[in-house]
Amino acid sequence: MSDEIELISDGDGLAVIGQQAAVERFLESQQLESREIDTRRLSAALGTGAVVAESSAAISADYGRWVKLTKESAESVQKIGLSRSAKTGLETGVLRGPKGQIKGFVEFASSPSSALTNPALLSGAAGIMTQMAMQQAMDEITDYLAVIDAKVDDILRAQKDSALAEMIGVELMIDEAMHIRHSVGRVSEVTWSKVQGASTTIAVTQSYALKRLEAAAERLAKQRKMGDIEKAARAAETDAHEWLAVLARCFQLQDALAVLELDRVLDASADELDDHRTGLQAAREQRMSKIAATTQVLLDRITSAGTTADTKLLLHPSSAPQVVQISNRSASRVVEFRELVGVSVERSDLEERRWRQAAAETRDTVLTAGSEKVGAARQFGLDRVGSARAAAARIPTVDVRVSLRRRGSKNDDDTD
Repeated sequence: MSDEIELISDGDGLAVIGQQAAVERFLESQQLESREIDTRRLSAALGTGAVVAESSAAISADYGRWVKLTKESAESVQKIGLSRSAKTGLETGVLRGPKGQIKGFVEFASSPSSALTNPALLSGAAGIMTQMAMQQAMDEITDYLAVIDAKVDDILRAQKDSALAEMIGVELMIDEAMHIRHSVGRVSEVTWSKVQGASTTIAVTQSYALKRLEAAAERLAKQRKMGDIEKAARAAETDAHEWLAVLARCFQLQDALAVLELDRVLDASADELDDHRTGLQAAREQRMSKIAATTQVLLDRITSAGTTADTKLLLHPSSAPQVVQISNRSASRVVEFRELVGVSVERSDLEERRWRQAAAETRDTVLTAGSEKVGAARQFGLDRVGSARAAAARIPTVDVRVSLRRRGSKNDDDTD
């Protein structure tokens, strides 16, 4: 008897389906971290019928894990050699080996016995993998909000905009729908009706948070005096802490809504699942693009403020180091958030200079500049002297000869 696992990759994640022992051995051999897939959800994509029921039962009896593909894990999976389907865009394959171990790759089985030959099931698998990726992102945001200790609801309550107050109610409804989905295993029409209008409120809140961050960046860009720069930098640090947290929560709720929506489409019209999944992913990319643009401008302004402060250290030995520290903290928050939502950035912290170091550097600069000026002046003088000598050398010489006349004249006779 042989073990067999089936692999499906959509580029962002890898689904590993098969007998539990075989799946776990494969993941351990590849050193891949994973989370469990509820394979019962795949049955919904198969519909009804005798053949379908047989495939559905086989899938339900199997065990599945989902792997988030990082750079390292993607390289590991690439070595296996999955084959890409031009129709679905998915990469699939089957690994077979003696019981107790899995070694070697066998091309994707095309025999009817393989459940993964069913196009509907592949479509359902792709939808579930998208959900798994979103749930992973949601869990990471939950951890992020806990670490930064930002109370999103308190931030929203402090605003006067009524649309932001509605966001708190949307949070409660979406969280409740996710709990029901987890318990029941599907999203009913009743559950969906409670949250289907939530996207508008989330979008309004996201837009408001982005505008607050844009305003913080503009204030930083306008300041020239050290005192004003420090004040704007402190305000930007607070805004970054609060409104990045709100943005993260919006992103999380939008993903949760997409998970519920995919379940609803899978249940109501499974044949539209692929198109719907693609549309949701495109909308998600668009949101990420807006967030990336705004946070990049903010990051640039924060870095610029820190750099400006560092150059003013001699004149402002107290406030300049404070601005550099604030700049580093604020920039770290922005970078952490961007990485959280999938927007990477490379940045090094500004090194905080001490006053004596700055003074020494300034002194060295002044001395170097002074030395250069003295050398230039000396060279200028030498050049002037050389020019004068050259000019004198070019003047024609007049030879005046005075002949003393002897007695050839009257005066000569008188002289004698």
